[in-house]
Amino acid sequence: MTTEALGAAVEELLRPVTGRALSGGAGGAAALEPLVREVLGALAEGAARRGGPVAAASPADLAGGVADTLGAARGTEALGRLTELLAHGSADPADPACAAHLHCPPLAVAVAADLAVSALNPSQDSWDQAPAATVLETLLLEEMAGLVGYDPAEAAGVLTSGGTESNLMGLMLARDRVLGAATGRQIELTGVPRAGAGVGLGSAAGARPRILASAAAHFSVQRAAALLGLGEDAVIPVAVDSQLRMKTGALTAALERCVERGQLPVAIVATAGTTDTGAIDPLRECAELAARYGAWLHVDAAYGGGALLSDRLAPLLDGIELADSVSLDWHKLGWQPAAAGIFLVRKSETYASLARRAVYLNPADDEEAGYPSLLGLSLRTTRRADAFKIAVTLRTLGREGLGRLVDACHELAVAGARAVAAHPRLELHGQAGAGEPVLTAFLFRYVPAASGGAGASGGASADADAVRADEVNAALRRRLLREGSAVVGRTELPGEGPGRVRLKLTLLNPHTTVREVERLLDAVVAAGTAEEGA
Repeated sequence: MTTEALGAAVEELLRPVTGRALSGGAGGAAALEPLVREVLGALAEGAARRGGPVAAASPADLAGGVADTLGAARGTEALGRLTELLAHGSADPADPACAAHLHCPPLAVAVAADLAVSALNPSQDSWDQAPAATVLETLLLEEMAGLVGYDPAEAAGVLTSGGTESNLMGLMLARDRVLGAATGRQIELTGVPRAGAGVGLGSAAGARPRILASAAAHFSVQRAAALLGLGEDAVIPVAVDSQLRMKTGALTAALERCVERGQLPVAIVATAGTTDTGAIDPLRECAELAARYGAWLHVDAAYGGGALLSDRLAPLLDGIELADSVSLDWHKLGWQPAAAGIFLVRKSETYASLARRAVYLNPADDEEAGYPSLLGLSLRTTRRADAFKIAVTLRTLGREGLGRLVDACHELAVAGARAVAAHPRLELHGQAGAGEPVLTAFLFRYVPAASGGAGASGGASADADAVRADEVNAALRRRLLREGSAVVGRTELPGEGPGRVRLKLTLLNPHTTVREVERLLDAVVAAGTAEEGA
């Protein structure tokens, strides 16, 4: 084959339309350009075809459409057809009627930054895979440590996949530090000792480890306890008040019971922003109790950490700077594409049990020569440069600009809660006498007409009405999804028995108007009325 023929063959092999072109190198941008244009067009077409917050379809119908398109899309058509399918079949958090979860509409600038990361594909497990990104993540984490109130020179941290991973890391370090100190063992090496097996090692050595968290804490706390060999039963749920905040008195009593029973309080998990109501536990009091009982304090601020961006709301997190570790998620109240989790510890030396040396990634002589590695800070090996999009966003908008977005969403939630309270067929949860929504979420329910069954006792009638209210609220939410008109959250209040089902609005679109929220509530009432009729 001649040189010319070989060159032509290579050029044909790398043509973007064949899908074989690469995104990196000097020619990567040119290869990406037509493909990105195609994606953007398909996104617009899919959104237009969807025509609302979610496609109007049953789960079975949507699944059939996905299977058909996946089977038919081939060759040069695959990118456009499947992108349009994804856009049509996605719940769009940018739509004002999509307000169910902590699922934010990402900022366009953050998405553009994320494209750069995807194209270059740096991996954060060794310096030679991500020279600039390694430095950038380190500097961003120093900035985040300062935002929390830590001394950046003493703190440490890492970018994570989100709150679940961050909570696991916090509790892993708590286990290793507190249980290790009690037993005199290196827990990450020897494992969790069997209860009662610590004879001769001190009074706490054989004590069963306990984690204390509010009854409204994220389920990942139990999952982490299971993964860490402590068992889900090691997590003691602490009573909450009507706003779903952990009661300080109940936490004190639970700690005292642990000591009386010979158990070891390894960690207190305080929540700064529960998923249902945005409730924030009393962080300063939790810190004082953790210090008194020798427990590690981890603050799950995956949601509420966004309040640190707002001058008005930041005081809600008073005491977070006293925590041993903190989790933050900027893919919630930070408007980043997932994932954008951050894990921080107040003292870098507490990270010791996570340190790892892999000779092919971070040999000691490389680090001594000035080539730093982030491998020993993460539970993962291959890891995206997720710090980049956060850094771009912060440099574009600044804390003040992001803070204005946080404030706008909070104001929207306040207005939405007031609209619920004023509506005769809607009932707001937990705000009476307690002020406004803490962050950007609130609970409510549609109130069906009372049954008032003839001849029924008052108690039986009330129970029947509670059951009916639960059924109607659950069904109206599914009706809205089926019709493609709204995505509303659903949860249940703590406790037993009927009457606990609640709907939830989580307002994370700062461009949504009060009138749009009112229209969403009108849609809820219309769906509830239809379900009553059905």
